[in-house]
Amino acid sequence: MDKAVVKKKIISLIEGLLEGNTEEITGDTQLVGGNTMLDSMKLVEVCLELEDLAEENGFEFDWTSETAMSKSRGMFRTIDALTNEFVNQMRSES
Repeated sequence: MDKAVVKKKIISLIEGLLEGNTEEITGDTQLVGGNTMLDSMKLVEVCLELEDLAEENGFEFDWTSETAMSKSRGMFRTIDALTNEFVNQMRSES
């Protein structure tokens, strides 16, 4: 699975969780911080769905690092950052 496919899946997942109540979602869309569309429960749902997607692709997705929720360094800063982390973990498990 390549980066573009992962990004599409993440955007689709978020759109589904927000039930159509979305602005345009792009790679720069923030996932944590003051300007996010997701509340904490929806962010956890994203993480659980990504765990399932990782399992389907033969690896374990770890979203529990010390910096995961950091606004400046964490994987949940933006959709692009989350996509990159997911792909990096997938590649390191291969």
